[in-house]
Amino acid sequence: MRDPTPAPADSDPDEYAAYEAFSRSDWARLRSNTPLTLSEPDLRQLRGVNDEVSMSDVEEIYLPLSRLLNLHFRSARQLAGVKDEFLGRLFGRRPYVIAVAGSVAVGKSTFARVLRALLSRWPDHPKVSLVTTDGFLYPNRVLEARGLMRRKGFPESYDRKRMIQFLAALKAGAPVVDAPVYSHQAYDIVPGRVERVEQPDILIFEGLNVLQLGTVESVREAAPTVVVSDFFDFSIFVDADEVDVQEWYIERFQSLQRTTFRRPDSYFHHYKDLSESEARKTASRIWREINLVNLHENILPTRARAHLVMHK
Repeated sequence: MRDPTPAPADSDPDEYAAYEAFSRSDWARLRSNTPLTLSEPDLRQLRGVNDEVSMSDVEEIYLPLSRLLNLHFRSARQLAGVKDEFLGRLFGRRPYVIAVAGSVAVGKSTFARVLRALLSRWPDHPKVSLVTTDGFLYPNRVLEARGLMRRKGFPESYDRKRMIQFLAALKAGAPVVDAPVYSHQAYDIVPGRVERVEQPDILIFEGLNVLQLGTVESVREAAPTVVVSDFFDFSIFVDADEVDVQEWYIERFQSLQRTTFRRPDSYFHHYKDLSESEARKTASRIWREINLVNLHENILPTRARAHLVMHK
């Protein structure tokens, strides 16, 4: 790989042959003198459902990572300046794009939020935006018409053209680019609502399949010359043992079933009266029939494309 990167020490040696592996303690020492800029109240606001990130995690995992990314960011800015000087023109600010990939329920969203909070506290890049690929899913009406509702989150369920246009505009230096908004409550795109992304120093782009090279359909139609990952400066795959991710998914489902699903406007309101055992059984079935299939077919095969693999 292009950089020495941490990966699980017990991983398949063929897949990780190009990686440099670090134990947690070895990785923690790479923090050097990077200051801790998050408090416990800050961290509570950033945690996701059932995602127990601790302050020791921040100190030992996230701070070394933020230092590494800051070094990469500064080098990229310097190189961009060299290129502008050579071409005799000032291109302007281009965001440094960091991709965060991984399975459903592995903790990508919390990972991305904590990373954003830390990176935004570095003096070199105070403006850090976070965009998830959920907003680039096709609306439910489109997925239903195409028979893809049970494949939501699979590569073919995303409007990849719009995703590429969004990233291309940001990389081209557009002052403002709009990203569509997704509601987990409604389980659908919010009509007419957008998130304005205004020329960030760093963009964190988080999603299940951000490292995909294309879909089966795109191959049939002749593979595109541009893919989403072409716009990434650095990519991270958040990894964990499959049995752990499955249990986290079930626990998250049960937690939402006791809370969010009880709201009348929730798409999953029909699950609200399940008993604890029924909720666990339902979550296990959904995991097995949908999320595990996506993990095996689409997500895990992209893991080796990441610059860095963080194994939880």
